[in-house]
Amino acid sequence: MCSTTFEVAQIIERFSIQFQQQYKPNIFILRTLNTIHKCRTASLGGHIEKCDCCGKIRVSYNSCRNRNCPKCQSSKQAFWVEDRVNDALNVKHFHIVFTIPAQLNEICLLNNKWFYNTMFACVAETLRTFGYSHYGVESGAICVLHTWGQTLSFHPHIHCIVPAAGITLKGKAKRIGKQGNYLYPVQMLSATFRGKMLEKIKFQLAKTKVLYKYKSLLNVLWKKPWNVHCEPPLGNSKQIVKYLGKYTHRVAISNQRIKNIDESGVSFFYKDYSDKCKRKILKLSGVEFLRRFSMHILPYRFVKIRYYGIYSSKGKSLLAKTKKIIAKPKETIQERLLRLTGFDVYKCPFCKKGKMFEIGILPRIRSPIIRLFKTKLYVDN
Repeated sequence: MCSTTFEVAQIIERFSIQFQQQYKPNIFILRTLNTIHKCRTASLGGHIEKCDCCGKIRVSYNSCRNRNCPKCQSSKQAFWVEDRVNDALNVKHFHIVFTIPAQLNEICLLNNKWFYNTMFACVAETLRTFGYSHYGVESGAICVLHTWGQTLSFHPHIHCIVPAAGITLKGKAKRIGKQGNYLYPVQMLSATFRGKMLEKIKFQLAKTKVLYKYKSLLNVLWKKPWNVHCEPPLGNSKQIVKYLGKYTHRVAISNQRIKNIDESGVSFFYKDYSDKCKRKILKLSGVEFLRRFSMHILPYRFVKIRYYGIYSSKGKSLLAKTKKIIAKPKETIQERLLRLTGFDVYKCPFCKKGKMFEIGILPRIRSPIIRLFKTKLYVDN
């Protein structure tokens, strides 16, 4: 694993008070930033281990396990990929990306939870409609929400993998897709998604009595082509699930991308897709970095990975018609991590021979909520 000198937690520690004073984030954002700041520190407690070979002691602090934390996602990603490989049909899968025009960002930020749920609903309705209209099947999809671009800009889009198979109304398995590389006409897919989204947005804005502010914008977006990207199938189910796994448990920025932190701000690496994917460096003020980072903190208990059709919980019985489910012996988290990543959490880091065993527990430090922030909390009503 690549080591890094700088972390998001350090940016939170250095610039959080200025960020709070300038933007007055809500209590959930503050809690999340505070949790990330405390990750793998004495504040969250830990455990003391001793090697059964050399006798040396190691102190390990607990992770925060927050889904927005750059330190806490790698094992979750490995576990998710394995689970989905076991569930996925052994057919080709298409990768489809549904993107929202940047002009809708302001509306999205008025109520991001409603907007993201609406995006998922419209994506699912669109794919289901096309499955029946083009092939007469109940297809499926695994969908993942992303909200960021490489520079931490706000860029909501949903990645989907769709199997080249489905279940007919008579309950029979049927392969779908034409000439191996074609699933649905992209322009029709885009127009259908656009229509469903704009209808729901218009209804919601009218309901909240702010439609008059955005009516002209919606009229413009009705006439504008929306960006829906469909890629040819990428190998077998295992390969496509691993490919999607790169997107499932990412956070807005990893610690490895942070180049420098100083009083003047934060520098980090990004890929410039408009310039042949060249690796470049962007510098932001610390407050601006936290503002952008906070835009990508998902609402409380929001589900960002969703399953539809034959991949939904209700569709498991349909999947059983086309594949055999084999029970596997139960593994511990540590055993599974070793098998998937090769990292042995019990191996002694000193002598490299012995195994560490627990000899004590460090209690977490009980402190007031948002202990990091010294000034008055600002809470949005």
